[in-house]
Amino acid sequence: MLNLSKNSVEIQNRGIGTKSLELVTTPNSGKTLSRILVALFVMAVLLLFVPWQQNINGHGALTALSPADRPQTLQSPIGGRIDKWHKQEGDYVKKGDTIITISEIREKYLDPDILKRLSEQIGFKKQSIDANENKAISYSKQIEALIKSRDYKLQQALNKIKQAKLKVQSDSIDLVATKVQYAIADTQFTRSTTLFKKGVLSLTNYENRKRSFNDALAKLLSQENKLLDAKNNYLNAVIEQSSITADYGEKISKAESELNGTTAYIGESQGDLSKLQNEFTSTAIRSGFYIIRAPQDGYLVKALKAGIGENIKEGEAIATIMPDNPQMAVELFVKPIDVVLLKKGTKVRLQFDGWPALVFSGWPGTSTGTFGGVVKVIDYVDSKKGQYRVLVVPDGNDEQWPSQLRVGTGVYGWGMLNKVPLWYEIWRRLNGFPPDLTSDETSVTTTEKSK
Repeated sequence: MLNLSKNSVEIQNRGIGTKSLELVTTPNSGKTLSRILVALFVMAVLLLFVPWQQNINGHGALTALSPADRPQTLQSPIGGRIDKWHKQEGDYVKKGDTIITISEIREKYLDPDILKRLSEQIGFKKQSIDANENKAISYSKQIEALIKSRDYKLQQALNKIKQAKLKVQSDSIDLVATKVQYAIADTQFTRSTTLFKKGVLSLTNYENRKRSFNDALAKLLSQENKLLDAKNNYLNAVIEQSSITADYGEKISKAESELNGTTAYIGESQGDLSKLQNEFTSTAIRSGFYIIRAPQDGYLVKALKAGIGENIKEGEAIATIMPDNPQMAVELFVKPIDVVLLKKGTKVRLQFDGWPALVFSGWPGTSTGTFGGVVKVIDYVDSKKGQYRVLVVPDGNDEQWPSQLRVGTGVYGWGMLNKVPLWYEIWRRLNGFPPDLTSDETSVTTTEKSK
């Protein structure tokens, strides 16, 4: 019963002591409960219209923004044996500080005087090259002298051929004249013989004619022999010219062959010299790798190799160094369905492991112990298990991150999106819809991609 009438049965019969009437009377506690429920219902309805900050979340860890500021392993460029540790774990090191000294283990480099011996080999090889270069110069001069001598001899032979040719021409003319004289003497002797037989010519004249004929015949035979000798001399001169060409050609070819052999040897020696110089330089540089130094300022975090006398391989990690004063960033991993909602400059709220916080993700203004950040980098490919990596840097307009944080600290982050009524957010989550992507965000993302 609502008990709204002024003429209440309870008032009229108060004090009568009717037990059943007392049982049907509404107690005061029930009225209070009903008022509370009504108030809660009204508050719940009003709460549905309260603004809610949509967000996407992700887990990650604290890292350094620049790759050069992230923890790096100190590696040995050569294989060797650990002789001494100059720094301990946790020590602060400056760039160039000696951390480890190692010794050589390769048989090739065990000789302590290897650089001296290589230097001596280089000196001997240079002397050999110089000697062969002088030898090549001598062969070049010899070839030049042979060519000049050949040309001189050939010129002499050519002159001799010309002289022999002129002698042949001269003897040929003399032979023609001698033949004319012989013909005249023969005619006269024949006529004299006829006259002598007839008794017209005396014996003395006949004998004079016969002597003249014999002299002309002798001159003809002598001139023919002279012409034959001249022709032989001409042929000998031509043959001598060919012999000079062949003889000097053989000598020059032999000298050129020697020159080419010497030049080839010089080339091989220069190649060997380059190899020796390269080996000397490599060995000298290698000797500088026996001392492993810090590449930059930082802290020696962890020694991956322990003890003295332990062998290490080429390129093997020895220790880990954390660079000093890195620019901090948070590495968050978000789902593919959420990464499209983020863009560079998106505000992010961060909760660091070990740092007390009271979080209301939908009402970031009421949260305590969280810190602000801004999205700096969004990967274009998934990083691990289908999730995308997002790098978040401190928000300059928000509270500074705690200085006690270290690289590797776990982080839980929320990317702040649109503000919507609470009832809409509940409805979205019940239906499994993603957060809203407004037209402004879409246009910004499209503009960034076009850039």
